Amino acid sequence: REAIMVAVALTRDEHTAADLRRFAAACRDAAAARRMLALALVLEGLPRAVAAETCGMDRQTLRDWVHRYNAEGVSGLSNRKEGVGRKPLLTADQVEVVAELVRTGPDLASHGVVRWRRADLAAVIEQRFGVRPDVRTVGKLLRRLGFRRLSVRPRHPGHDAAAQEAHKKTSPPSWPPRSRSTPAASRSSFGGKTKPASASRGP
Repeated sequence: REAIMVAVALTRDEHTAADLRRFAAACRDAAAARRMLALALVLEGLPRAVAAETCGMDRQTLRDWVHRYNAEGVSGLSNRKEGVGRKPLLTADQVEVVAELVRTGPDLASHGVVRWRRADLAAVIEQRFGVRPDVRTVGKLLRRLGFRRLSVRPRHPGHDAAAQEAHKKTSPPSWPPRSRSTPAASRSSFGGKTKPASASRGP
């Protein structure tokens, strides 16, 4: 997978890195400006991982924008807006990516959340595909995909049955066992005097 990501080259040559930096400085769309700067860094020879991190995205997202730039040029780096009579917001392949994200759940390190909300998915869709759906549109998409509620949590090793059993065997009990103490012992622990128990008298 790593080799495939590196192999995606910038095939358009009508703009230099300096051109992209100039376009970014004049662009009012902050997200598009970051994408232009990321591509400029790549043209200047910076490693793609560094270029992506510098501009606030992951390597896969940068790869997606390289494809868009190759196909559409600078104009393709701006977010597309959903409108009446236009083609669907996401392609079939992109919809499948969203479905897989919901099925597997978010990664806390990458996404910053432990449970998907519609607003979180809208932000991820914008970062990955350059379109910003509203939360109602995300909700409609989820219903169409069969996800009635966003209840998928991130997978964790603790969810594995074998791991849970091992955890039970190696972890100390949550509470130490209570030791039985007689009232006399309890009183003596606070410095009180204790009296020997008297034998019960018969009738």
